Amino acid sequence: MLDDAEVNRILVIVAHPDDVDFGAAGTVALWTDAGIKVVYCIVTDGDAGGSDRGISRPGMATLRRGEQTAAADEVGVRDLVFLGYPDGQVEATLGLRRDLARVIRQVRPDRVVCPSPERDYVRPGVSHPDHRAVGSAALDAVYPDARNPFAFPELLGDEGLEPWVVREVWVSATSAATHYVDITETFPRKMAALRAHVSQTGQRDDLEDMLRQRLAQSAARGGLPEGSLAEAFRVVDTG
Repeated sequence: MLDDAEVNRILVIVAHPDDVDFGAAGTVALWTDAGIKVVYCIVTDGDAGGSDRGISRPGMATLRRGEQTAAADEVGVRDLVFLGYPDGQVEATLGLRRDLARVIRQVRPDRVVCPSPERDYVRPGVSHPDHRAVGSAALDAVYPDARNPFAFPELLGDEGLEPWVVREVWVSATSAATHYVDITETFPRKMAALRAHVSQTGQRDDLEDMLRQRLAQSAARGGLPEGSLAEAFRVVDTG
């Protein structure tokens, strides 16, 4: 696994606004504090989210982009890419792979964070179809698409985007975690990021208690001291 001192740029690829904040915002705050540049790529605008039927779907998309931008600011992220795919309709198509390979070549990250492409039968909520599709497409974009000059040749020929090798991928929302990050100190910023998603978390009075319980269990699985809170990832060497 790469030491953070070896990492200059990280690209976080997720399906919806708020996905990164539930899964990795505490870790992201540690990275930005260490001077690592982090970029978010949000595949959908979350237009199928929320429970207020009085908000139009285009209106919800605009609202959630703003919420994600505010949430990113809480953990030191200023650069966000929104791909605008329809919420709830994402598939791991060649088109999505091309779009993600484009972003990888633009950002040139040492590390990519993405959701798991596998279904979780214990916590089905984390394996929303969009999450699984984005995870699958992101892993394919890392290898082989972004590094292969002959994959999607228009990226090189028309757009001048040279191939790029991502050295490792951190898979979030997985039941097969291999690495646990202690986020005890950055947990308040994770909560601030989540609270920025007012349309999704504004009615969740139980949110902090639920997350503390879940993250404490994760820390225990990772062998961290009692009282710690941890986010979990499966680290994959893709160099």
